[in-house]
Amino acid sequence: MIDQSIEQEIKAKGLTAPRIKPADIEANIADVEIVKHVSKTGQVLRWAVITTRNGYAVVGKPSCAVSSANDNAEIGEKVAITNSREELWPLMGYELRSKLAYRKEPMTLGEAVAMLPDQEGLYPPFGVAGQ
Repeated sequence: MIDQSIEQEIKAKGLTAPRIKPADIEANIADVEIVKHVSKTGQVLRWAVITTRNGYAVVGKPSCAVSSANDNAEIGEKVAITNSREELWPLMGYELRSKLAYRKEPMTLGEAVAMLPDQEGLYPPFGVAGQ
């Protein structure tokens, strides 16, 4: 998985500033719903609707089997989920950047750790970490 290889490279280079990690993406997913549509021409499309812990739903580009003979539900769902997961990166990055931007002083390691999701995968409320 490309996310994991990039994460390994980041760790190998010793980059430790606050960032969104693949585990953060996974922890923020509360539910995944697959929506399937078969077009008049037989193309099979699947979208993954991902609902995050705060209730916000995102959807990415669909998987698409050009021919129904090539449709495979397991593969189509994996592609659709991967596409929708990609939509979470910029949203969660924006949220983290907003938290960092409203700080008056550089963040300590303890404050950065306080911004991580808890054992249930929930993030602290906006603006709480480090106060």
